[in-house]
Amino acid sequence: MKKWKVISPLVFIVLWQVLASAGALGKGVPSPVQVVQGLYQLTVTGFPPGYKLLGDILSSLARVLLGFGIAVVLAVPIGILMGWSSWFDVVLDPIVEALRPIPPLAWLPFALVWFGLGYLSAAFVIFLGVFFPVVLNTVAGARSVDPYLEEAARTLGADRRTILLKVIVPGSLPSIFTGVRIGIGVGWMTLVAAELIGVKNGYGLGYMIMNAGEVARFDYVVGGMVVIGLIGFLMDRAIKYAEKRLLKWR
Repeated sequence: MKKWKVISPLVFIVLWQVLASAGALGKGVPSPVQVVQGLYQLTVTGFPPGYKLLGDILSSLARVLLGFGIAVVLAVPIGILMGWSSWFDVVLDPIVEALRPIPPLAWLPFALVWFGLGYLSAAFVIFLGVFFPVVLNTVAGARSVDPYLEEAARTLGADRRTILLKVIVPGSLPSIFTGVRIGIGVGWMTLVAAELIGVKNGYGLGYMIMNAGEVARFDYVVGGMVVIGLIGFLMDRAIKYAEKRLLKWR
């Protein structure tokens, strides 16, 4: 089965090349060869000229990691408390459920007012995309902990703080990692929208994609999409690796 992890992407690329060369994907859709050429030009020359791909990658990573990091640091303890304590759940659940359906894009005007043009406004929009998946999965994880484990800890004399740290938090980790993986994907998905308002230095993958689209440089557009996909994939693999290392008991 493992060989299909290599074969299926190769088949997809070959099929894409054939269909694009035949014009079956529509006017302007680049082939893989054209995308690779575009990525080379972005790396060497940049778009606009002087704004090279490495700078775009580093700037976008900074925005995503800032928003993602703040979201995880806040969402995990909030989710633990909501899943473990009925009082916190009663107080916070209506707020979380009322804010969760609001698209991050709707907050763009407020991001500008609160943080101005720059990294913080973009990170705030990404934060909103990451926060809620992590909270909900953490709540589910805390609630899934076997009550008998808590009862056993009490029988052995553990206080509430010990039960929280030694039973609830470890038992929630599988769901927390699931939420983190979902969250990092959503963070990259909101990147383009975030960089609508969050670019001050002219660098950013989403910002480059939008500019390239305006001048019909679709090879640059798809190249940027490919880079985002690859970085997102590598970050997801890193999270899965950390999960395997930390949760050897599973």
